[in-house]
Amino acid sequence: MHIHILGICGTFMGGVAALARDAGHRVTGCDTGVYPPMSDQLSGLGIELLEGYGAEQMALKPDVWVVGNVVSRARGPDGEPRYPLMEAILDGAQRYTSGPQWLAENVLQGRHVLAVAGTHGKTTTTSMLAWILEHAGLEPGFLVGGVPLNFGVSARTGSGAFVIEADEYDTAFFDKRSKFVHYRPRTAVLNNLEFDHADIFDNLAAIERQFHHLVRIVPASGRVVVNGLEESLARVLHQGCWSEVRSFGAAVSDFIAEGEPHSFEVMERGRPSGRVDWALSGVHNQLNALAALAAAQHVGVGPEAAAAALCEFRNAKRRMELLGTVGGVTVYDDFAHHPSAIRTTIDGLRRRTGAPRILAVIEPRSNTMKLGTMKSQLPWSLEHADLAFCLSGGLGWDPREPLAPMGPRASVAGSIDELLQQVLAAVRPGDQVVCMSNGSFGGFHAGLLSALRKAA
Repeated sequence: MHIHILGICGTFMGGVAALARDAGHRVTGCDTGVYPPMSDQLSGLGIELLEGYGAEQMALKPDVWVVGNVVSRARGPDGEPRYPLMEAILDGAQRYTSGPQWLAENVLQGRHVLAVAGTHGKTTTTSMLAWILEHAGLEPGFLVGGVPLNFGVSARTGSGAFVIEADEYDTAFFDKRSKFVHYRPRTAVLNNLEFDHADIFDNLAAIERQFHHLVRIVPASGRVVVNGLEESLARVLHQGCWSEVRSFGAAVSDFIAEGEPHSFEVMERGRPSGRVDWALSGVHNQLNALAALAAAQHVGVGPEAAAAALCEFRNAKRRMELLGTVGGVTVYDDFAHHPSAIRTTIDGLRRRTGAPRILAVIEPRSNTMKLGTMKSQLPWSLEHADLAFCLSGGLGWDPREPLAPMGPRASVAGSIDELLQQVLAAVRPGDQVVCMSNGSFGGFHAGLLSALRKAA
């Protein structure tokens, strides 16, 4: 079967492409502005990538068009459709489907699905869970919104249970349900829940409703793993739950951690059940670990074995990924783009490194941040950074206003070049520089490392 994927370089659709290729299908795809690591992974799989969404791609005549949620019926200022290929597919009455639906029908059917949902930590927790099952010899399939370093790929079919990053974002322009309702999990992780995706959700209650849709489809023999610290998730379960519930994080939860985030004892209902010593930092990763442990237990991997696996866990690319140390300056790349994620990332680094200065460099690139919905939270999110640098290009609001309470600790730049000069003027040996964006950040990371090498 020939499958052509629209929006193939998104992390989710790229994973769908990899699974389709693994199943023996011919896979082609199109997108705009592709960038690593997904473009590298797809090319390595021998998947042909086409630039743009031109109607001439109809000549490929695939058996099915798989449509990512980046595609819409939008028109440009000139009145012409921004996705002419999609218009041609509709006009030609072609067979098309969404990525989540294709996945549900062709990969997940009949398997024990473990779905990891939450505003933050989905990629890391999904990677942890997949690695725990792999370490136990269960040969899981998985689809992660990143590239877990323990595996080197974002998706594989596997032969056992299937672990999937369960996104609450909408499925496609023709299916506005959250992606995760297609997955029909037997084990569902509700890691946390805050307001996000202001472009499609009006308020937190609207997102809670979608999370309850996920809870509704977990069978009675299934398990819902829930963060006991989150009031929003308590409200979700209060709407109704028909499955076994296991909690983590709070003092009265089934699973708690005793010790520092980098070295802690796992306690299950008051009993020591394993120890985790690893390179990760931050309370958020400690909670991610507890969620993964509780989920893995549902498929037969006990907490002690799961904790031992996590001691060998390596996080996904772009999750506090160490890019290099030049002239005493250490540079990290992180995917954090929500204020809470930015804060926990910086706090985790502070706890781990202690004295050195932390320079936070952020690109508010997500749809929610571009709308300015959470701009007032920026000073709070950057509180533990010694200096903060913000890229304002592409925003409809001026970051200088919300960052004003930080005084001289915060700087704003209108371009990558200006941002680079600001950071270079401030950085000194011993500093930890964390670059945070959910996009390519205009190559800022490589530019910074190159400039540091020249200075050294």
